Amino acid sequence: MVVYDRRASTGGDIVGQWDDALSWIAHPHEEGKRASHALKTTEGVWLIDPLEMPGLTERVDELGSVAGILVLSCWHARDAGPLARQYDVAVHIPEWMNRVESQVAAPIERYTFAPGTEAEFQTIACRPFPGWQEVFLYHEPSATLVVPDSIGTTEYNRIGKERAGLELFRRLQPPNELRGLEPERLLVGHGPPIDQGATAALNRALEDARGSFPDAFRAHGIDSIRMFIDAIRE
Repeated sequence: MVVYDRRASTGGDIVGQWDDALSWIAHPHEEGKRASHALKTTEGVWLIDPLEMPGLTERVDELGSVAGILVLSCWHARDAGPLARQYDVAVHIPEWMNRVESQVAAPIERYTFAPGTEAEFQTIACRPFPGWQEVFLYHEPSATLVVPDSIGTTEYNRIGKERAGLELFRRLQPPNELRGLEPERLLVGHGPPIDQGATAALNRALEDARGSFPDAFRAHGIDSIRMFIDAIRE
């Protein structure tokens, strides 16, 4: 099984669908299960860490007009450029995030606190290690939390009874800034979303993070390292 399939998608899976949002995995067969999202706000629809797939345009059009593209991780440029050109919108990244601009052939808009003007987004900067840059995005009106890398729902993220789990090395330095949030919907960059008991799943992922590292390493250590190496080849 391939870790990340960088060819054009020949058919993806819709893994979450609501009146105001959509989640999809463009390459369901890949181990990394890269997930993308569309979220409707008062400002329009925002595409988040998007990968293209057949039929995506029709799905997005059902939600409304696209306001912009959000890239939440320095490693998630993905298809932001082609989709920004298709919808004639900008790719939005925080002012401190590097690498993405060099990977995207489309207009870039950098923000200080949050993207957009009326979308009601809140952001939390995350730079736990050198070369690791991501943004946690919270949309208060829909109680939606988006975590691109630190938390995932693939089998390689989870141990025991976890429904969502920290990326292996984030267990050593957990994102405690997420404590206290009470999302009703958790969208991740790798794996399907959680829309039932999302706050409980988030709290469980943060619980005893350091103490769970040995078990997580035994279960997924080699695979996690292999997937990390493949990710930074992009």
